[in-house]
Amino acid sequence: MAKSVNVAIIGSGVVGSAFINQLKNLKSPIDFKVVYLARSSKEAVFSKDYSPVDLSTYKSATSNPVLPLAELADYLSAAARPTILIDNTSNESIANFYPTFIKSGISIATPNKKAFSSDITTWNDIFSSSAQPHGGLVYHEATVGAGLPIIGPLTDLVLTGDKVDKIEGIFSGTLSYIFNEFSTTDASNNTKFSDVVKVAKSLGYTEPDPRDDLNGLDVARKVTILARISGLKVESPTSFPVESLIPKPLESIQSAEEFLQKLPDFDADIQKLKDDAFADNKVLRFVGSVDIKTNQVKVGIGKYGFDHPFASLKGSDNVVSIKTERYPNPLVIQGAGAGAEVTAHGVLADAIKVAQRIAN
Repeated sequence: MAKSVNVAIIGSGVVGSAFINQLKNLKSPIDFKVVYLARSSKEAVFSKDYSPVDLSTYKSATSNPVLPLAELADYLSAAARPTILIDNTSNESIANFYPTFIKSGISIATPNKKAFSSDITTWNDIFSSSAQPHGGLVYHEATVGAGLPIIGPLTDLVLTGDKVDKIEGIFSGTLSYIFNEFSTTDASNNTKFSDVVKVAKSLGYTEPDPRDDLNGLDVARKVTILARISGLKVESPTSFPVESLIPKPLESIQSAEEFLQKLPDFDADIQKLKDDAFADNKVLRFVGSVDIKTNQVKVGIGKYGFDHPFASLKGSDNVVSIKTERYPNPLVIQGAGAGAEVTAHGVLADAIKVAQRIAN
């Protein structure tokens, strides 16, 4: 008889829909039975007897009001099979409830950065709960670099006794694209920073309000996660220097449209940085770094020589360099670090890893 697990899915938006589609088409010796699927913040498809949700018709299936998180934990933990909770949201309230799910024996696979990069108390609660005899497992590869293998290999290095020296990377697909287009090795490139931001928004690379990318906080959250895995007790993503690309006078503007309209007025400042870097045969890149030896974490603009791997990055790719005692020549991981399909792939791969350990 095939092994099986129950699955509860919260979120069926862009990433959630891609995850559901990949799960529907999954070929696996383990049977993934979706017993709860929250289509929105108000509607969910489930039944009291844990009958599997048909992933081919879930969008039109009869729904119920979503269960409050405490009731959802009770519902899932009362099932006969072990359960994996898939949180495809960026909801902080759900993230803060992870320790309760885990203590109830419910495992988690998620791209939700809030759970692992907010205050360190939540981080400690999550992993201390998971370490309890009947605690659920926790996998979150897709919180950094979408489907790229960053968190798994870094965790393996640390668990096997390696010592991290330095981590440096380009962790935002949005800011990767913007700087790859803006600051290049091509002397004829006269692209204005504000123009690249507008193009990035039109291509769907940025958040609806580009300031949510330009403020650097998304990168700070990812760097916080990697720093904590490496052994630094970073309190929060605002507890270290984070350079914002939003001009001070534009921070309080109400609408994204007005922000984009006024951004060209400030092109000269970042243009000078670009020109100065180019004069030294360097390009600008927006990077996050974790230096274990100096106990420093920071996010901001860096300058890199034309021959540096960060300088040759294309499109919206991410790249991370991990230097350790075992890897004095850094381990470099590069590829698509954003997008619904690769993010969903990262979450599904984590769900499979969990299922291989808990299915019965």
